[in-house]
Amino acid sequence: MLALIQRVTHASVVVEGETVGAIGPGLLALVGVEPGDGAAQVAKLGDRLLRYRVFSDEAGKMNLSLADTGGGLLLVSQFTLAADTRSGLRPSFSTAAPPAEAERIFAQLVDYCRQQHRSPVETGRFGADMKVSLLNDGPVTFLLRA
Repeated sequence: MLALIQRVTHASVVVEGETVGAIGPGLLALVGVEPGDGAAQVAKLGDRLLRYRVFSDEAGKMNLSLADTGGGLLLVSQFTLAADTRSGLRPSFSTAAPPAEAERIFAQLVDYCRQQHRSPVETGRFGADMKVSLLNDGPVTFLLRA
């Protein structure tokens, strides 16, 4: 399980002209689920998303986490993130979990984060053609693995 996180001033997801998820300051996480991911990976990634220190403290150092700042979290399932791109000129998706498995694990991650975080946890729509908008703050972007 992996997530590409971006510190944002705001982010939103639109599906068929309807905004299905939106946050103000916080983190946008594009999430890829890999075969074999389960409860252990959900908890590890959920904890990292909420506690990874990417927000500046009063001294300007990245010492604060989403849990510290109370910012929003926008989780967007993105199977292409789990693609194998090590060779050739076309991605292979054999390293991504099958859709039914990925949807189940992604839903567990959403539930876990909602239970652990006091601020909004929003999502896109699994399997939909989504339009994701964001204003990256920094820019600050990290790839996390569970």
